[in-house]
Amino acid sequence: MAKDDFTKIEAVSGENGQIEAGDKGGVSRPDRRKFLQNTSLASIAAIVGTSIPFGANLPHGFVPAATAQDNPLAGKDGLTLLNDRPVNAETPPENLDDAITPTERHFIRNNGLLPDDMDASTWTLTIDGFTDTPMELTIADLREQFEVVTRALALECGGNGRAFFDPPAKGNQWTYGAIACSEWTGVRLKDVLEKAGVQSNVVYTAHYGADIHLSGDPEKSPLSRGLPIDKALTDNILIAFEMNGEALHPMNGAPLRLVVPGWPGSCSQKWLTRIELRDVVHDGAKMTGTSYKVPAYPVEPGQDIPEEDWVIMERMPVKSLVTFPANGTDLAEMGTEVRGHAWAGDRSITKVELSKDFGKTWMDAELDAPVNDGAWQNWRANVTFPQAGYYEVWARAIDSEGEMQPFAIDWNAKGYLNNTMHRVGLRVG
Repeated sequence: MAKDDFTKIEAVSGENGQIEAGDKGGVSRPDRRKFLQNTSLASIAAIVGTSIPFGANLPHGFVPAATAQDNPLAGKDGLTLLNDRPVNAETPPENLDDAITPTERHFIRNNGLLPDDMDASTWTLTIDGFTDTPMELTIADLREQFEVVTRALALECGGNGRAFFDPPAKGNQWTYGAIACSEWTGVRLKDVLEKAGVQSNVVYTAHYGADIHLSGDPEKSPLSRGLPIDKALTDNILIAFEMNGEALHPMNGAPLRLVVPGWPGSCSQKWLTRIELRDVVHDGAKMTGTSYKVPAYPVEPGQDIPEEDWVIMERMPVKSLVTFPANGTDLAEMGTEVRGHAWAGDRSITKVELSKDFGKTWMDAELDAPVNDGAWQNWRANVTFPQAGYYEVWARAIDSEGEMQPFAIDWNAKGYLNNTMHRVGLRVG
């Protein structure tokens, strides 16, 4: 497909999830139609939200009628499209109010195009490298040979909050919504690796998926990252084949993916086909250079940092989100319940505090324990206001090691790990 087919414009979510054109950052409606005409049948099936039994009979160049509105987020609800080659979309905070994120509200972070074949019945996962017993497993094998578990696990893109860096950082301009906590069903990565036999020289895993590089070159991978072996052998990392009690959504990695809570979402390889055990830090696609890395020390905005001074991101920082009421809400009453979620990578949250007077005073929110290790924690508080006017509710979380969300964070050129406090503005009375 010609590069010129993809005129860059912004696409943002309008009413009822429709796509509206802006001025930069996505793909225009006419050019999206060209994209649909040239994409794979599996990708079209994902866009319309189901399989296409007679898809082989669809004449070349025909676009299914269901895509007439050119919405690449069919099957998702209320997401904001940031880019559609590859598809990346976030969820506005008010659409993340559920304690467990519904599949249709889970954000999308893709680096390449969807695989041509996502048939769960023929899918295989290879475990190899420095193992005692290399294995090739079907999804049925995973179900039969290992304990199947279900866990609520939080996933967050490392670039969540990138839109708020000044000067701007390159990449998808995520605001708040590249976070979700769905229920995932699968088997523990630890159990599978231990059955394969982890040799004593292993220091890192390497993950490989079936997604297609944007160039279409089968020799190139859009993403292949890994984990330190000590992290890979913890208890709450899953090789997942279900999401909220159903098969995985195609845009979220069907039919098999990793779920690594508390670390950047890039560690949670989608469309998973292989896990290799390595005796060196993995050097796959987007593991080298400055990809998914941050400076090893504080830097000035715009400062040039030598490549050797970047370090791989691991644990995500403490963070919270207000999901109700929505930013910009008009309140007729002089008080309201405020609620949301908080999370802190591998740690737990010990306190969430709210301010209604621009940070002069703070009140404690009621905080739930996580439903299991790796889940976010839900919180709520009743907030009253002394008189009519404009107010902001600020939220900040404190984790089990005493780290608190800051007012501002150090700038970094990649726009990663922004965990500044979330604020919502309210008009009262």
